[in-house]
Amino acid sequence: MSQIALITGAGRTTGLGLEVCHQLAAKGFSVIVTARNGDDAQRNTDLLLQKHPESTLYPLKLDVTEANDIDQAASWVKERLGRLDVLVNNAAVFGTSTEEVASADLAQSQQILEVNFYGAWRMCQAFLPLLRQSPSGRIVNVTSGSGSFGDMKYGLNSGVRINTSYSISKTALNALTVRLAKEERRRGFGVLINAVCPGWVATRPGDAERGARPVEEGAAGIVWAATLPKDGPTGQLFRDGNPLPW
Repeated sequence: MSQIALITGAGRTTGLGLEVCHQLAAKGFSVIVTARNGDDAQRNTDLLLQKHPESTLYPLKLDVTEANDIDQAASWVKERLGRLDVLVNNAAVFGTSTEEVASADLAQSQQILEVNFYGAWRMCQAFLPLLRQSPSGRIVNVTSGSGSFGDMKYGLNSGVRINTSYSISKTALNALTVRLAKEERRRGFGVLINAVCPGWVATRPGDAERGARPVEEGAAGIVWAATLPKDGPTGQLFRDGNPLPW
């Protein structure tokens, strides 16, 4: 039986999540294509089937801010498929690019954290029991260099005006990645858990003209972390398969 991967935030036709689904399907994975809107999940599953007619693909409505959605998704995967090998926490929202701490709308900030940080945390809690049963359990938390102290170009110390709430949410996600990886290793589980920064990818009109890289390149680093060998790294931050400073 092929390995099974679940990708959150795969509802946009030009998004990173859908490209990750495409690359994993090309590698022979069965892929659970999730989106907040079930119609979007179905549409993108149909698009993937046009490229991968022999693949096994499952559309699934999943809003990572809704505990009931996550519980139902975990139950569906367990009852329908009986296993999960890879979880890619890709769902994210950005917010206002010029937001600053002193003037931030904290209600909006909380919404960003609910998706980018707590959403991933909820998914990890819900699906770890299945991932622990897999001989190749992997979690990939899609993050950003803007949540790193070590990224001199876009990071927390760079001085670049990148949405404050988004950056803080990714810093928290990076911390979650490290903590969870250490806990799983200490308890003797083989799940490898890493954070991957795909870089700035061209998912919206005009991004490429402003210097964003092709979405295929950003997705490749995520797929690399999703398919690590058993002796691969855990609890680290990567871009394009190369370690990044936290």
